[in-house]
Amino acid sequence: MNAKLGPAAFLAIILACAVVLAILPFVMPPFYVRVGQLMLYSAGLAIAWAILGGFAGYASFGHAAFIGVGAFAAGLVEDRFPGLPTPLLLPLGLLAGGAACAVLSAVVAYPILRLRGTFFAIAMLGVCKVCAELNNNVDFFQGSLGLNFPAIAPPDWDPAIFYYQLYLVAGVAVLLIAWQIRRSRFGAGLLSIREDEDTARMLGVPTERYKRQAFVISAVLTGLLGVIYAHSLGYITTDSVYRDDTNLSLIVYSLLGGMGTLFGPVIGAFMLVFVTQVILARLLDFHLFATGLLLVVLVLTAPGGIIGLVRGFRQRRRAKNVAPAE
Repeated sequence: MNAKLGPAAFLAIILACAVVLAILPFVMPPFYVRVGQLMLYSAGLAIAWAILGGFAGYASFGHAAFIGVGAFAAGLVEDRFPGLPTPLLLPLGLLAGGAACAVLSAVVAYPILRLRGTFFAIAMLGVCKVCAELNNNVDFFQGSLGLNFPAIAPPDWDPAIFYYQLYLVAGVAVLLIAWQIRRSRFGAGLLSIREDEDTARMLGVPTERYKRQAFVISAVLTGLLGVIYAHSLGYITTDSVYRDDTNLSLIVYSLLGGMGTLFGPVIGAFMLVFVTQVILARLLDFHLFATGLLLVVLVLTAPGGIIGLVRGFRQRRRAKNVAPAE
């Protein structure tokens, strides 16, 4: 889509969609406002994950680590400034959470990005588990006790609508960052790494630097969304942010919508959240099983995701409309 549209047309479409989404919570029932929050949050996480997993082809099974690190870093720093005015708490938390994720990802990137494929994915899952255990067992992090987050919604705002709009702003910002990366030389380098990293290196692409940059950007954006998520919950523990189902869902979002595409993760996140939160709302224990089953079905039947299916349908339709040569 963005390959055929100019920047002005693309931005106009994004703005129009954002305006429509911003109006919806004022006319939707409260339950669907909460579902909308989760859709926007999941879409933002999916796009952040796709910068590394979709563009560069380094699928991470442990990105929930950055949600947790960002959330707890924000909570610990905000707790040091109890007298700070409420409007400044979120910016302070975002700064602390983003900085913590940047440091962690920069330290981890050098050794872990030497791995590829399944080895990298499993190593990232290990990173997530290590972070969760440290968070839970080191008293300083207060993971077992939990952290409280003060309310930051203005007094005249419905908190559910406020956090919906906050997720929307964050999601649009992450999408625009990913769009800028995708259309840049950096993005082209990431795509070449995904297709054939060794060949890309021989052709002069600085693969190691590009991978580290993508890793850090993806981690920081994920951590910032984790900070907003923590504030929307109001109280977090280790188990509420270092979640295995989140690690799995981030992969399914891209596979469902279309791995390596810009809008695929958004489509996948919206669809999967709707299915699990609305259609399967009364089967809470079935969510993880349904997500895993969907992952298996997608890999076997539609490796290109929904966008791949649509592109294939269009190509077949064009082929049928072309008159055979006589």
